[in-house]
Amino acid sequence: MDLSVMFFGADSTTAGGARHTETYEDILAVARTADRLGFHAVWTPERHFQQVGQVFPSPPVLSAALAVATERIGIRAGSVVLPLHHPLRVAEDWAVVDNLSHGRVGLSVATGWHSKDFTLAPEQYEDRRRSALETIPRLRSLWAGEAAEYPDGTGTPVSVTPQPRPVQDTLPLWITTSGNPETWEAAGRLRAGVLGATVGQSRDELAEKIARYRTACAAAPDQRGTDAHGRVTLMAHTYVGTDDAEVRRMAGAPLKTYLASYVRQTAANRSADATTAALTEEQTAMLADFAFERYLSWGSLLGSPGHCAKMLADLAELGVDEVACFIDFGIGRDDVLAGLHRLAELKENL
Repeated sequence: MDLSVMFFGADSTTAGGARHTETYEDILAVARTADRLGFHAVWTPERHFQQVGQVFPSPPVLSAALAVATERIGIRAGSVVLPLHHPLRVAEDWAVVDNLSHGRVGLSVATGWHSKDFTLAPEQYEDRRRSALETIPRLRSLWAGEAAEYPDGTGTPVSVTPQPRPVQDTLPLWITTSGNPETWEAAGRLRAGVLGATVGQSRDELAEKIARYRTACAAAPDQRGTDAHGRVTLMAHTYVGTDDAEVRRMAGAPLKTYLASYVRQTAANRSADATTAALTEEQTAMLADFAFERYLSWGSLLGSPGHCAKMLADLAELGVDEVACFIDFGIGRDDVLAGLHRLAELKENL
């Protein structure tokens, strides 16, 4: 099993730029450390106009910095919200990063979920899922150097080929899912990897979805994607401490704050269900407490080295190919780096 590092965007309440500058420095420091320690990849998200993840509006821009700051680690988008972007622009931006990294790029495609994100492309919101899935074959062909026809400024169809050419002939591609089984199957049919999460799902639910994905992937024709087995990457909140008590003390408050922020962000979505939208602050805090306690028992890499080793073994038994270790949920830089070193020691025994 491979281990990678995932940035997801902790809550930030600052209105000034100084704190954001420090956050970018933290990201670069963690990426350089993960590179030296032999982690498989570093993932960065796409976030717009929210309290959560303010420093991640443009994955290719940040990934360009990560590409030149590191030497071996994969540079991944987790995710590109494809309906917000023209596929030509996605192919060209990430081809630049692929060249800067000497062929270390990979993308996970997301359909998008929050209505406010689609301020950038309001006409795409209603049909965002279909749009994303149907654009993936075009994105693959553009990456491979095939010309495509689009209208120019006068409305006249013209044939264009994106430039520059990437280092990799085939674009490593995943599809991001929040848990919908249909998305797992769609990823299999497209012979793409799947980027999911342990949070909010039981072990049995994940096992069923992985099985459905493998079946769909095996039955699908080759499409410049993965092999017939596919690739399952799961995100999991991660802090490997010296013992379980230390982890509860260190991770409890920041993770509960992060989870509460996520609930508030979900409630602000125009498509949120009435129950979520009506949650009070007290109810949100109780929900975060419950989620934290449940998450400690299964699904996270929050605990002692022994606890986390057992969790990794269990995920491997489920058929997980890679764990994307979500590390930026509010723990300070020095502690995150110390936890990464302890995780690297576990990694050697996988």
